[in-house]
Amino acid sequence: MFDILLTEEEKKLKQEVRRFVKEKVSSALIRAMDQDQVRYPKEFIKSLAEENLLGLRFSRQWGGRELKWTGEVAAIEEIGVLGSGMTCLYSLVSIVGEAIHSFGTPEQKEKYLKPTLEGKLCCAEALTEPRGGSDFFGATTLAQKDGDHYILNGQKRFVVGAEGADYFLVYAKTAPEAEPHKSLSCFLVEREMGVEVKHVYGLLGSRGGGTGRLYFRDVKVPKENLVGPENGGALVFNRMMIPERLTTAAGALGMARCCLEIAVRYSDRRKAFGERIRRFQAVSFKVADSIAKLDAARSLVYVTARHVDQGLDSRRLVSEAKKVSTEMLWEVVNHSMQIMGGIGYTNVYPIERFFRDARLQMIWTGTNEIMDLLIQHEFYNEVLSRAEDSREVERDAGDLEGEEEKVYE
Repeated sequence: MFDILLTEEEKKLKQEVRRFVKEKVSSALIRAMDQDQVRYPKEFIKSLAEENLLGLRFSRQWGGRELKWTGEVAAIEEIGVLGSGMTCLYSLVSIVGEAIHSFGTPEQKEKYLKPTLEGKLCCAEALTEPRGGSDFFGATTLAQKDGDHYILNGQKRFVVGAEGADYFLVYAKTAPEAEPHKSLSCFLVEREMGVEVKHVYGLLGSRGGGTGRLYFRDVKVPKENLVGPENGGALVFNRMMIPERLTTAAGALGMARCCLEIAVRYSDRRKAFGERIRRFQAVSFKVADSIAKLDAARSLVYVTARHVDQGLDSRRLVSEAKKVSTEMLWEVVNHSMQIMGGIGYTNVYPIERFFRDARLQMIWTGTNEIMDLLIQHEFYNEVLSRAEDSREVERDAGDLEGEEEKVYE
């Protein structure tokens, strides 16, 4: 029913991606990634590029399709059925590409963005450091100016795609004495410049995406690889939060949808006490609750996409979309596993893999607690600063003489 929100071009794109997911991605690859036998599915990225499915929103000059966010959300929901590892790798092109497309020079777009959309280069984003993740502006990686270069020293970790990436979008301190929001700069750093990559073992889920640690030890980065202005990393970061959070929200829709569909098909066949278990309210009500929450989250994600497409300030909405969609996914996966009972807890069905994948969604691209902070902050500002052009509902209270009871200190 949400197709009414899509243009004809976007509907065709959705079918393209659905067909790609069905025909071009093998179950053997997904299993191998989850078992850490494949640490980075480079062929997956190349296959997407061959179908012109990377960087959908970017200009045709660099290989994109110049589509809107609504189209990309529809595409990522379809990719989501593959699990969070592949969804994140797919989204990285949109995330890293956003920085280059919005802040990069023509030379940077020609050298990095275009070959990325062609599947010739792979990218990754380096945000989190050992000392913290949510405290982004407390980063300690340093970039010191040295003539025509910057010298980078520091570490990043939990970098999805690290093992297969040819270059990284890296934030580093260029003005460590300045206030945090004016201290960072953003760089494009090639692996061959001397970046050391180490594999991260023991991930609960989202495996096979090449998640790793990065070490920068006197890495020389040409000044031409600075993205945006020096000490202007906050500008890039704030823009990046849109694709970071909106792609996560969209991917969660696809993951939740396929889990619920598996549980529905199972409950329509599985019998207990002489009846198909879908006839039991304990089961059918979980399905009703799940589909209602999935549809509500999808509504918010699509409205947010349209809001971003209109060029409006969408910080609160993208944070709401990420929070609501990922928490919905967690509930739907749990409901799906409960409907299926013990068999859902085994790897006979992929519910247990989605269960492990789902847990990360509420942590990465900013924990949902960080989403809460931003949501409430933006809403307080909106309510307390807007003009008094709405009804004074407080006057509708029953006690007309009760003003003296309104004590605030």
